[in-house]
Amino acid sequence: MRRLLAGLAAVVLAGSLAACGTDSDKSPTAEGGVDKVKVGVIPIIDVAPIYLGQKKGFFASRNLELSLEAGQGGAAIVPGVVSDQFQFGFSNMTSLMIAQTKNVPIKAIAAGVASTGEAGKDFGAVVVKGDSPIKTAKDLAGKKVSVNTLKNIGDTVTRESVRKAGADPAALQFVEMPFPNMPAALADGQIDAAWVVEPQLSTIKAAGGREVASTFVDAAPNLTVAAYFTSTKLLESNPDVVKRFTEAVNESLTYADSHPDEVRAILADYTKIDEKLRASLVLPKWPTQINEASVQTLSDLGSKDGIFTGAPDLEKLLP
Repeated sequence: MRRLLAGLAAVVLAGSLAACGTDSDKSPTAEGGVDKVKVGVIPIIDVAPIYLGQKKGFFASRNLELSLEAGQGGAAIVPGVVSDQFQFGFSNMTSLMIAQTKNVPIKAIAAGVASTGEAGKDFGAVVVKGDSPIKTAKDLAGKKVSVNTLKNIGDTVTRESVRKAGADPAALQFVEMPFPNMPAALADGQIDAAWVVEPQLSTIKAAGGREVASTFVDAAPNLTVAAYFTSTKLLESNPDVVKRFTEAVNESLTYADSHPDEVRAILADYTKIDEKLRASLVLPKWPTQINEASVQTLSDLGSKDGIFTGAPDLEKLLP
């Protein structure tokens, strides 16, 4: 759920490289009938299914050799997919819609992660210190709220929580900082509230913090938060690889959704979340279908709040 705008300039560079016939001429390489594909991911709970699917052989059974490479977020992953550094990537829906409005040639191909749909039992929320005078989302108006990236999904869903509570979302003061820095910033009083996801959500609650808004739940029922995507170039040049990858992702999502203990265990392979915290985390949902109505709501809210320069074309972006 991550920074994108700064990285979009890299797309222009990638386009220039393509015109010169360099890296963008590459496609997945095959040895003995096996296609090697690189996937840009973010080392967070959301992508546990693809790590689990790799371990379970869901990709290998479809003749795909998966290389998972950690990126800092959309700023690296979206341009990386466009320039063929990665064949596939993972990103939150708002970042993908921002890219689409700037005519970046990408397309979502599979669901990534979704809200649980249960207020107070979701993997993302706005939290405050235990002794904070802020009791509800309405009290957030005029307060400093941290988000990991300005003008992105955190802004959008937090504004909607405040709006639904009957306060003015324009009065919010957003402060950008990385998720890992938020617990200390909240404890020190640098911010009044923090929009966080797991594991920071459980970390803050364990220290006595309180949840005042289940923002994904407030935004839309069963919100699709993120998706896997590829370049339109790969879709056209090698649709079979995209088809097999999508099938393997869907099998991975289904498996992860029904095997939470294995999800918690796989987190030890690619995150630094300790065993005790892994056991207490609120896991998201991993459906195989993108909830298009919820993405449309995100689009409408983002347009209303000035996140997008133009209305996203969801027909072009979504599968």
